[in-house]
Amino acid sequence: MTYENLDADLVNELLGDGRASLRSLAEKLDVSVTTVSNHLSDLEEKGVIEGYTPKVDYDAAGYDVTAVMQLKAEGSALPEITQTLREHQQMISVYEVTGDYDVIAIGKFKDTDDMNEEIKSLITDPDIKQSNTSIVLNIVSENEQFELETV
Repeated sequence: MTYENLDADLVNELLGDGRASLRSLAEKLDVSVTTVSNHLSDLEEKGVIEGYTPKVDYDAAGYDVTAVMQLKAEGSALPEITQTLREHQQMISVYEVTGDYDVIAIGKFKDTDDMNEEIKSLITDPDIKQSNTSIVLNIVSENEQFELETV
């Protein structure tokens, strides 16, 4: 195998099995274990691979309410608001966006009461000028990752 696409191929193999051993990766990629280890270390140092975590099914874990919150923020308070959202463990994604709203946050909750408490704590912040919350009815695709392109 050429090393031209090795990093992308290595990432793609890990997407299929994040617990794969160095030896099995080396066999699949037709390179030495040392080569895999070195490339993996480089990918980690560059921040391409940020860790190895389990893929959690939040529905199965009892967090079956997903809410998408759109927030308008006082301009200077945007960093504080996004940091506050980031610190809430049930917020799985927080985005600063363009358009009618400044922030989109996605949260997972055990039930609507749990969600309601979270939303009320957020919208009492005087720096949040407007909010709009949608409850997800059906998750079609979530937390999907895609394989990197190879030449």
